[in-house]
Amino acid sequence: MSDDHRRQTTREVPKSPWDRYGWLMAVIWLFFLIYPAIALVESTAAPFWIVIGWVALVVFVVLYVGGFIRGLHQGGGLGRPTSRGQWWIFAGLIACAVVSLPAEGGSALSFLPFIMSFASYGLSRAAHWITTIAAIAITGLWMLLIPEARSYITILVIVLLLGVVNTVSTSLIIRSSEAERLGRELATSAGREAVARDVHDLIGHSLTVVQLKSQLAGRLIDTDPERAKAELADITALTAEAIAGVRATVAGARATTLVEQLASGRDALQSAGVDLRVEGEPAALSPVQSLTASWVLREAITNVLRHAQAKTVTVSIAPGLLSVRDDGRGPGDGAGNGLRGMRERAAAAGAALEFGAGADAGTRVEIRW
Repeated sequence: MSDDHRRQTTREVPKSPWDRYGWLMAVIWLFFLIYPAIALVESTAAPFWIVIGWVALVVFVVLYVGGFIRGLHQGGGLGRPTSRGQWWIFAGLIACAVVSLPAEGGSALSFLPFIMSFASYGLSRAAHWITTIAAIAITGLWMLLIPEARSYITILVIVLLLGVVNTVSTSLIIRSSEAERLGRELATSAGREAVARDVHDLIGHSLTVVQLKSQLAGRLIDTDPERAKAELADITALTAEAIAGVRATVAGARATTLVEQLASGRDALQSAGVDLRVEGEPAALSPVQSLTASWVLREAITNVLRHAQAKTVTVSIAPGLLSVRDDGRGPGDGAGNGLRGMRERAAAAGAALEFGAGADAGTRVEIRW
């Protein structure tokens, strides 16, 4: 498979519903900006400041929704590097709230919960703490210094509760992300050891057989040339099988996602004259599931190249499921290192692995979460 086709395969993976529609959550919460809008309608300030207030309100909405969408698409925040553009959007949100004060008065405090959430989920941890503390202090001082501001106690309660909620939820998200990252690193380390073991087993077995057959062919070349030719033909077939197996194993070691593993597996199978069919989309599995699934897929394809003598391999992907079926000669009697490695990886990922004969013929390898 060419690099262009591989890149196309990667682009065709559909985005998750959250990536496509998560921005709607930001739109729904904007309903609470009705209070600054009401304050502008009832404002007795100079017309100039009322116009400025309406412009600031519209710009605030555009910046908030746009920044939320930008954060979903480009990442940042929650322990990840934040782009400079997100900081400019954050500064714009604060500026809109400040210029609204002359026309809206205390109702401009309604912008604070949105600014707090943007800092917590879209910027850095330092920005979360500074913004949360500043929002609580500003709301508290407003109520203490301006007697008629006691009616805004509801906003103070909301700011306090939101500060707690944002702190707890973002901490949990960061810890979950860190645990997932460490899990990937540990799994990758185990996968490298497994690849080294697979290559050693494959090369050791193949070279042993090739050595024996070459010695036999050398003894027969004068006494039985026809049988010597047959042994040489077997050596050619064995080396071709070993090369294909090593190619599949090494390609699997380079692949970091299920999409890439499918592409490298297709290349290895095509070189052996085997057709690969894929049912479902890789995006049906979570990132952690995809990592384990890619290793199982690599091992299953390697086994097909080594033993199956198959013409077609079918990979089925669904939420919590990866199935690999071939139409070859079926599973052998014993369980090799490859099968044991797949079971160990599945167990470590909290999944169950099934291995056996297919419904019609061949072999079926299935992992379920």
